[in-house]
Amino acid sequence: MIAWANRWQIALYLAGMLVGGAIGLAVPGSAAVLETLVTPALILLLFATFLAVPFAELGRALRDLRFLVAVLILNFVFVPVLVFGLSRFIAHDRALLVGVLLVLLTPCIDYVVVFTRLAGGSASRLLAVSPVLMLAQLALLPVFLAVMAGPDLLDSIDIAPFLGAFLLFIVLPLGSAAVTQALGRRVRSARAVERTMDAGMVPLLALTLAVIVGAQIDVVRAHAAELLGVVPIYVAFLLVAPVLGILVARMFRQDVPTARATVFSGSTRNSLVVLPLALALPEPLALASAAVVTQTLVELMGMVALVRLVPRILPART
Repeated sequence: MIAWANRWQIALYLAGMLVGGAIGLAVPGSAAVLETLVTPALILLLFATFLAVPFAELGRALRDLRFLVAVLILNFVFVPVLVFGLSRFIAHDRALLVGVLLVLLTPCIDYVVVFTRLAGGSASRLLAVSPVLMLAQLALLPVFLAVMAGPDLLDSIDIAPFLGAFLLFIVLPLGSAAVTQALGRRVRSARAVERTMDAGMVPLLALTLAVIVGAQIDVVRAHAAELLGVVPIYVAFLLVAPVLGILVARMFRQDVPTARATVFSGSTRNSLVVLPLALALPEPLALASAAVVTQTLVELMGMVALVRLVPRILPART
């Protein structure tokens, strides 16, 4: 079962997104139901991912200062320069500008671990630095927004969703995985949970993709005309950010699994965390949330491709 799922994982992910999108568009009211399932689906997926990471590796990863410095430089020096350049194409539309900046300036801390593991990257290293990435974006996002969109924007933003997302998407599944691993040494049922989660990783991700796309596709459809201008920006980001990640990985002479983790850290964004921020913006900036949702859909398709491409671009050395 595991071998079959891994072999057909790309097809399963695409099928999940297509099914989710079809349900979201065809079934009235389904978006509201699916939206309530996004958080539990992500938590379960991340629990399965963290469960597959030996916690002994986390201690070693936390001491890897070279990797931490590399992802900080990538996400908070190189990527902001790229985002500033790309965002100038929609600088005339303040709502779209704010949405693009919110989502592209914040590195992902949740499902990036999933995609990194699927691509053979060092998921434990990314997991270990997630708290630092979260704190860094909390501190630097206001600075970047003030520089790129004007200091008056800061009065409209509440950072509480960042803290809530960190507890839900990192602390809760990580703590649950640690307890399950500890019990697995002595309790048969805990070992059964570990085996089940490992076997279900690919179907879980396909299901999560279906739920996310289904919950958000109608928002994009309703604002499709206004959002056409941001799609090329998101596509360009997905093309350039992995290149920046490879350059940083080579600068720091990283091994292949670490380099793959660096590429995914720079390429995935914190869309599900910043969406509540965008939704809380005042009415003149309401379109910012739709811009964030659009990035999620573009990124999910891009991640499905990167899971297959990154191992080819950064092949394991023999």
